[in-house]
Amino acid sequence: MRSEQAMMSLIMDTAKEDERIRAVYMNGSRTNPNVEKDIFQDYDIVYVVQETQPFIEDKEWIHRFGEILMYQEPDKNILNSGMEADFAQSYGYLLLFKDGNRIDLHVETKEHMKFHFLHDKLTVPLLDKDDCLPAIPAPADTDYHVKKPTEPTYLSCCNNFWWCQQNIAKSIWRDELPYAKFMMDSVVRMELNKMVEWWIGTQTNFQVSTGKVGNYFKKQLPESYWNQYKATYSNGDYENVWDSLFIAGELFRTLAKDVAEDLSFHYSTTEDENMTAYLKQVRSLPSTAEAIYE
Repeated sequence: MRSEQAMMSLIMDTAKEDERIRAVYMNGSRTNPNVEKDIFQDYDIVYVVQETQPFIEDKEWIHRFGEILMYQEPDKNILNSGMEADFAQSYGYLLLFKDGNRIDLHVETKEHMKFHFLHDKLTVPLLDKDDCLPAIPAPADTDYHVKKPTEPTYLSCCNNFWWCQQNIAKSIWRDELPYAKFMMDSVVRMELNKMVEWWIGTQTNFQVSTGKVGNYFKKQLPESYWNQYKATYSNGDYENVWDSLFIAGELFRTLAKDVAEDLSFHYSTTEDENMTAYLKQVRSLPSTAEAIYE
């Protein structure tokens, strides 16, 4: 596997030797001083170019970065899905090489750069042939810190967390596993993750990032809470799904009450207690039941 020094030399030499490339900057985890380096970190590189079309029409140039295992053109995929994409302003290649390195490489015009360069505080300028890159401070991950919720946002999270659990309950009773898993993993978990983030925020004065979809939860939660969180992931067995759902409720309840106390919010115990009782009732129903309550 090529070293970071070798990869950066290749990235920079390519830019220096190609007159069409006028500036280079990097963002992503490699610019974040608070992220530990590891072998899976991408090189998130942007080449500011005179025009993007030559870099799209002739794809041979991407092979100079190494032997490609697989690559993706996300902008093309966006266009193919029926959404709009302006290739004339920017275009990207996600490149995974056979030695394990990966480069997320984008080309963009100066006009596009001027609009996007300052939007990500995790940006480091690497090369500027025309002095076109705006001056920016040292990279910081403050844009990714957990944001303190308002009380209406907090209450909406609590309401949706408890409300959507009845969808899981009826799906289990109907033997509709795909919908039950979707609601658990994509909807209820989204609200649980928000509460986990806010709880971590209250413990750190909202000065940390929890990573993408909770990547850092394991490091930031007490071990007992992390063990509970892990147990909210279920397999395809309905009893396991039920268990994970009740564990999610226990964890959410604990964290939500702490957040409410810390931020002087109101936690609705009525929604919590009523839905928990409803879930217990549905769990006890036989598959031949003709009524939820007799």
